[in-house]
Amino acid sequence: MRCSVFGGAATAPDPSGIRHDERYDRTPGDGALITLLALNGLRISEALNADIDDLSTERGHRTLSIVRKGGKHVTVPIAPRTGRALALYIGERTMGPIFLGVEGGRMDRYCADRMVKRLAKRAGIDKRISPHSLRHSFITAALDAGVPLRDVQEAASHADPRTTMRYDRARRSLDRHATYIVSTFIAGATRHG
Repeated sequence: MRCSVFGGAATAPDPSGIRHDERYDRTPGDGALITLLALNGLRISEALNADIDDLSTERGHRTLSIVRKGGKHVTVPIAPRTGRALALYIGERTMGPIFLGVEGGRMDRYCADRMVKRLAKRAGIDKRISPHSLRHSFITAALDAGVPLRDVQEAASHADPRTTMRYDRARRSLDRHATYIVSTFIAGATRHG
């Protein structure tokens, strides 16, 4: 199956009717899928199974209703950049799958995998990259940014916190060791006391 995100002509249309410039070999669909995986940490199945009518606005937040692993239905907020990328890709479409394959049906995981690998190669990334690599990057970046483990666990939909902890590279860092936090706390308490 040929993917809609690949093109043949210099300005080949994809099924959404949006044209792209192959000098950069990127389409609005590329940006939408990449940001959904990397900035929102979705599993590839969660992203590809989402439909346009799953997008909404809730209490001022752009949201997407998805089906998590195990069949659990949840509503997740969408990063502003992801929302803009999705709006650009979806265009005037009002129903159906968000991500389209070449024949207008739902994009499959193999097409998404090829797209991610193609974009990684274009970016000069020699390491093996997959859609899951982008989810992994989201989880690792959230932990590195200091997002509490429980919040990252919830965002990643990990049933067990040990699964999330495997992504925490920084926990092996001596800079974050409790010794420093406690000694700083005690030093501050003795100065004020």
